[in-house]
Amino acid sequence: MFDLCLFAGTTEGRRLVEFLRETPLSVYVSVATEYGETLVPQGSNITVHAGRLDRAQMAALFARERFALVVDATHPFAAEATGNIASAAGETGIEVVRLVREEEGAVAEATYAASIAEAAERLKGTEGNILLTTGSKELLPFTEVPNYRERLYARVLPMQSSLAACEAAGIPPAHIIAMQGPFSEELNRAIIRTAQAKHLVTKDSGPSGGFAEKIAAARREGASVLIIGRPPEQGGMRFTELVQYLAFRFGISVSPRVSVIGLGMGNPELLTGEAKTALAAAECVIGAKRMVEATAGGRPFLVSMDHTEIAGFIHAHPEYREIAVVMSGDTGFYSGAKKLIPLLAEFAPRVYPGVSSLQYLCARLKTAWDDAKVLSLHGRGGSVVPAVLEHRKVFALVGGAGGAQRVCEELSKAGLGHVPVAVGERLSYPDERITEGPAEELCSRAFDPLCVLLIRNKNARPPRRTACLPDEAFLRWTGEGSTVPMTKAEVRAVSVAKLRLEPDSVAYDIGAGTGSVSVEMAGICTRGHVYAVECKPEAAALAERNKKRFGLSNLTVVEGAAPEACAPLPPPTHAFIGGTSGNMREVLEMLLAKNPAVRIVINLIALESIAEAMRCIETFGFGHTEVVQVSVAKAKKLGRYHLMNGQNPIMIITCEKDAAGPEQIQTEETGK
Repeated sequence: MFDLCLFAGTTEGRRLVEFLRETPLSVYVSVATEYGETLVPQGSNITVHAGRLDRAQMAALFARERFALVVDATHPFAAEATGNIASAAGETGIEVVRLVREEEGAVAEATYAASIAEAAERLKGTEGNILLTTGSKELLPFTEVPNYRERLYARVLPMQSSLAACEAAGIPPAHIIAMQGPFSEELNRAIIRTAQAKHLVTKDSGPSGGFAEKIAAARREGASVLIIGRPPEQGGMRFTELVQYLAFRFGISVSPRVSVIGLGMGNPELLTGEAKTALAAAECVIGAKRMVEATAGGRPFLVSMDHTEIAGFIHAHPEYREIAVVMSGDTGFYSGAKKLIPLLAEFAPRVYPGVSSLQYLCARLKTAWDDAKVLSLHGRGGSVVPAVLEHRKVFALVGGAGGAQRVCEELSKAGLGHVPVAVGERLSYPDERITEGPAEELCSRAFDPLCVLLIRNKNARPPRRTACLPDEAFLRWTGEGSTVPMTKAEVRAVSVAKLRLEPDSVAYDIGAGTGSVSVEMAGICTRGHVYAVECKPEAAALAERNKKRFGLSNLTVVEGAAPEACAPLPPPTHAFIGGTSGNMREVLEMLLAKNPAVRIVINLIALESIAEAMRCIETFGFGHTEVVQVSVAKAKKLGRYHLMNGQNPIMIITCEKDAAGPEQIQTEETGK
């Protein structure tokens, strides 16, 4: 007992069998020839009958098997077969559905004929060889063309019946091209050149019939095109509509095989063998426009980069048994696959990696990439400078016009113009270019938007976790015979340690003086930023000089008095207060307004300042307050002896609204 009868004489019919063999339905497939039988996909639920059936034979088959549904997937030009199927189904009361082929739009500069006879008549007034791609059944009308034995070349199926039809029509063996499609544009062009054809005759066979490839080949070879239009379709469903109808009609659900494929740099030669196999098997290709254009060929496709849209499309199109989602580069390297794959979990997608731009560029430069810091500036903000200061090798993805130049300009402004940069443009394409030179020399160069950078700084140093620079490392003289006050190394080390800075912290140094604390903080906050706020012009200028002395692009000196000078600055995660010029209350109020969770460390010497700070801390209700007094004495040589010289004791106050307790701190630091 069969559920469904399918008359399969087309590519669409064979595709439908591929879909049906994955279902629980029992399917009877009827094809006209034994050769057609060899093309039908095999399946345990598929039974194939080879041989032409007339209307009476069809009616007898329908009456005997009582199919739930009959599908007519015969050729668009097989009008007689379609009529017989409809008539026999009507006699036996069985539902019949016609599978219609997608049509191409009108072809510019082509001649149309309503029938084979009309096409043959039009060719009588032409000169030059003719390539017929209309099949073997309707060759006789073309024998009316003058000198047809010399001029006609017939491309037919490699079957005995086709060869016999050519012989009966008087086509010489040398003019018979017996081949099974599909035919690519290049193969069509080769056949046209071999036949020296000036005219191509074809039926409007639609996308699956290789129609577009034939038209494109004829145009490129300078051959005219004569198209025989289709007979009118009597209703029916397109392939997608029919599969959806079958799924609804029989309550079936089949999960497609989905492959997520990394295409690498763009050159198909870089695809892995597995990826090539998966891509070749795909019935539908999905991806960004550039990726789809490079891989879809004549197959159905969806141009999309929206993960939700892609997942929805796969759900809505059960007719595609194999679907390839193509991604540029590698699926695990800044790829859209990261967000897409969880949405496709129910399909158990297979993922095929590609060659990333990082791998490719480093291979071209003959250098390893396992020690490189990787950044993506594509569609994001951020700066490469902190990474270049910390790492000897930095790889950066840049997107859009001018991206490479901006990076080189940024490096130059940060005092890193001497650092060598390699810019890889259009990697793997025929016009690939790799340019190397110092950042300052590449600022004026124009680069393709599709480029990546490898920056190598041999003087890079890892970030410091604590403050440890000696006092002698800082400039203190203003140039006018005076010095600017500076927080000494020992107090500086304790104060910065109390801040508990992180690499991405945003920190204020209020009352920065020489900027010694700012410099120490900037050495830790390599991915964040430090703002040195100083009201005295000569001190601000000195802080700026110390900033340049240490090459810190993540440190900004702000000349002005707090809290007003802090108004345009981003909210701080941490703040060090070395001096407020009597504005302690206002400064603390400003910091808490910008970030109630800010962590603050205050250095104080005068008793009055200490008293004011404690009153403010009580007023603002800090949840955690710690007060430490640091007294430092340094040895000074006097004759044969070393005597200890005491320095002013410093009060270090740490305060925070919601501080982590000892247990939480231990967990954060040890991971236990």
